[in-house]
Amino acid sequence: MKRMTQLSIAEASAASEDDRSDASETGRGGPRTPSAPRINIDRIDADAVKVLRRLHRYGHRAYLVGGGVRDLLLNRQPKDFDIATSARPQELRRLFRNCRIIGRRFRLAHILFASGKIIEVATFRRDPTQTSMADDEQDSGMWGIHRGSRRVSDLRMGNAETDLLIRNDNAFGEPHEDAIRRDFTINGLFYDIERGEVIDYVGGLRDLMNRTVRTIGDPDVRFREDPVRILRAIKFSARLDLGIEPEVYDAMVDQRAELGRAARPRLLEEILRLMRGGAAHRSIYLCWDLGVLAELLPEVASFLDDAADSGALWRRLAVIDRWQQAGRLPADSVLLAALLYGPIQEAMTGSRNPSHAFEDFIGEAAMRLAIPRRIKDRVRLMMLAQKRLHATTSGKRGSGKLGSLPRQEYFEDATLLYALDCEAYGRTAPEWALPRGVTGSETVRRRRRRRRRREP
Repeated sequence: MKRMTQLSIAEASAASEDDRSDASETGRGGPRTPSAPRINIDRIDADAVKVLRRLHRYGHRAYLVGGGVRDLLLNRQPKDFDIATSARPQELRRLFRNCRIIGRRFRLAHILFASGKIIEVATFRRDPTQTSMADDEQDSGMWGIHRGSRRVSDLRMGNAETDLLIRNDNAFGEPHEDAIRRDFTINGLFYDIERGEVIDYVGGLRDLMNRTVRTIGDPDVRFREDPVRILRAIKFSARLDLGIEPEVYDAMVDQRAELGRAARPRLLEEILRLMRGGAAHRSIYLCWDLGVLAELLPEVASFLDDAADSGALWRRLAVIDRWQQAGRLPADSVLLAALLYGPIQEAMTGSRNPSHAFEDFIGEAAMRLAIPRRIKDRVRLMMLAQKRLHATTSGKRGSGKLGSLPRQEYFEDATLLYALDCEAYGRTAPEWALPRGVTGSETVRRRRRRRRRREP
């Protein structure tokens, strides 16, 4: 019988080493984790509970999965409550009138609720090239992962020519197959609300208790399969204050060059997530320390290595973290400008044509990360405005010293960047530059009022 680790939250505090043999005999397999936080169902989104219970009522297996379970066990409030189920997409459409099927390569269901809330429901998946079996060598009961006839753990770096990049991850599977295809053990946990159990096929509970980021399977292979996992490991370590398992850390350093093979828009999105998550300072520091920043933004890495005022970047990132905690996160363009501020300023200083100097600087970075033109142009306009804003040490918004700048559509973002820089250097920002309750990853911009034509 296939084995799994299945921990009852109600029994977690009583589980011990003596339970291990009993668990194997009953077919519930693997060791029990000695203790785990209790999940109160009241902390789970009510609409997610409705979806889970309807799926159960119609005979389908369905679990809360991934980051939602992880955050609940860490006593954090999850951003999303994702569900994995044995129901196929068309079955979900029949069960839920408020269901929308999305995706081309792999179909997902979005269950729509009031106020724009979406509960994402996915059918259990597996890697088409991957099979699994119990791994007796793992004390944690973690499944051994195989690719064809070879274990993933046996695909070592001895054959550097092997192309492991995942291009096809599109097959339905079983719960244990869905768990082992995920990236990190802390994201491979399922929660069964009917039985009050955390289901752990991958040793995620142990790593949560040890506050460790660990890959499912060999880290070198997992990062070669999907290099963006390197950035995700940094994100989880920084945001959740977790350590990185030494073998995983070494693999991140060894495989960082593989980031050049990842989809460029994904790289930009992950960098912005690092900036938005409330741990931008620690995230970017880890990127620099691991050499990841030198692969993605060598301009910033070189600036940190050489510039006398490189500490200004860390102060700006600390301000961004404070703003995020206060619910005043600015637009993505402001975040990117704050990250690139020092190198851009260095490139533009002394140039007879600062706009051309900016374009010369940003060209390669924009190609490397597929930065959209609208964001690139926004960053350019904000940076060009900083000289005038710095020259204005007092006065209210719309004063003559600012000239026509307040009438420009980018003025609010430019002043947010200026206020961020003032706070980073311990200066008091003018009233017109103070943040105005900006929330979310994008600034809500004012609509221009259209003048009515006078009737003749």
